[in-house]
Amino acid sequence: MRRRRAPERKIQPDPVYNSELVAKFINNLMWDGKKFLAQKVFYRAMEIVGERTNENPLHVFQKAIENVKPSMEVRSRRIGGANYQVPVEVRPKRQISLAIKWIIDAARKRPGRRMYEKLAAEIIDAYKGTGNAVKTKENVHKMAEANRVFAHFRW
Repeated sequence: MRRRRAPERKIQPDPVYNSELVAKFINNLMWDGKKFLAQKVFYRAMEIVGERTNENPLHVFQKAIENVKPSMEVRSRRIGGANYQVPVEVRPKRQISLAIKWIIDAARKRPGRRMYEKLAAEIIDAYKGTGNAVKTKENVHKMAEANRVFAHFRW
């Protein structure tokens, strides 16, 4: 039997943009508890985003997250000795966390340069609907579409 659900933790908004989404992004960007360094990288990236797009960097960032959020994904489900990839809808919180992870991963995989430059480039690409993070989302959607025949195994 499963125990009760873990209580939902309230995240403190970040000091510059006063946004919980930005705070969550910085927390995911952070390595080894070095939050100050993660904040420096993120805010530097946002400055670059503002310069290159001539728009409010927070709106660009929010639109980038919106463009990367997946609506469907596949989950493995074992039925009668066979594993099926069953397409399921993604919960809103998971959509945000997946989008954040994909943007950060795509930025880290970009070649050369400094992290804030790679992150800025990835955010701008996601804002425009291009880039590796958006490609990852499209691949997940294609997988879900290809396995639509197993949708009746949803639980």
